Amino acid sequence: MAGKALCATALAAAAALGGCANPAADEALVAQTALIGMPKATLLSCAGVPERQASVDNREFFTYRSSRLVSYPSPPPLGFYGGGWGRPYYGYGYGGPVYGYEVNSFDCEATFSLKNGVVERVVYGGASGGSAGLGQCYAIVQNCMALIPQRTIKPNP
Repeated sequence: MAGKALCATALAAAAALGGCANPAADEALVAQTALIGMPKATLLSCAGVPERQASVDNREFFTYRSSRLVSYPSPPPLGFYGGGWGRPYYGYGYGGPVYGYEVNSFDCEATFSLKNGVVERVVYGGASGGSAGLGQCYAIVQNCMALIPQRTIKPNP
């Protein structure tokens, strides 16, 4: 009986973690390998003109940047405060309405390394980390991923 409860708890935890997945972050990770071999002209047509570029020997580096701000109202606080009725002069109640906004910033910088006019490597960076940052990286590679033929999952031997 305890084994079934443990199994059910493990399945519930896995489902909860699966609900936190970020598909855009997953696609950004796939793009790091899927875009290798893409010609320079195709990259420029789907990703646009890079924010920065540099050339060293027969290598070119194109850097793209994407950022966004997300703002949403803060939840109203619920607090306790000292009151002024009766003795010994204490009480409790709703903490007055304090309204504000929480602001989150997400950014990504993607650098494409090209050798002989073909994408050789894609590297992501930026201040925001985790899946939120990778999700923002997808905004850079999204149009290029649309040009990649459908990927098929190959079974393990």
